[in-house]
Amino acid sequence: MDFKTFLFYAFSAIMIIAATRVITARNPVHAALFLVLAFFNAAGIWMLLKAEFLAIVLVLVYVGAVMVLFLFVVMMLDINVDRMREGFWGYLPLASGIGALIVLEMAAVLWRGFLTFEQQPAALGANIGGTKELGLLIYTRYIYGFEIAAVILLVAIIAAVALTLRKRKDTKAFDPGDAVRVKRNDRLRIVKMASIDQPALDAASTAAAQAAAAAPAAGEAKETK
Repeated sequence: MDFKTFLFYAFSAIMIIAATRVITARNPVHAALFLVLAFFNAAGIWMLLKAEFLAIVLVLVYVGAVMVLFLFVVMMLDINVDRMREGFWGYLPLASGIGALIVLEMAAVLWRGFLTFEQQPAALGANIGGTKELGLLIYTRYIYGFEIAAVILLVAIIAAVALTLRKRKDTKAFDPGDAVRVKRNDRLRIVKMASIDQPALDAASTAAAQAAAAAPAAGEAKETK
């Protein structure tokens, strides 16, 4: 076993473990981080297959953009995990059936491809995973699929932003336009106070003290009568 084969099996094993933890982790943030690990190992396998463009796109687009968006959405939505787990066993049969169907379809495609696989001598020297060849195919033959994928990603970003803009009772928000248009008179008001002489102030304080002292005595006199 050479070093390249060892790296392939190492990346594959780590990717399978990470993919398993994505669906078995109890915390959504941990599941997203395990998915990032699976993407990195898949990029390593693409590098071993000399598909540098696919490896770079997998790291930059999915790990650097999509997964970061998922993490922000999960953390900002404050998902109630306990409430989501209440109907887990109810959806398990349907999810298992869909997963089994996907596995059978992929196995059928791969098995047929392996049976009819014939490596052409001209394909050995071609840079199939290069940027130039893929760019020519994407912008000529697969231009409609590329544009549809871009629209789907744009809709996903808009939906994630819209979910984070929901109104919550425990937050306070203000209009930035009102904060920009604020003036001095809106924040500060100067009030002129009338000046009071010190002798008059002392006399008022003495009268108030005498009235406060006379109030309990008047109450006791009423009770005695």
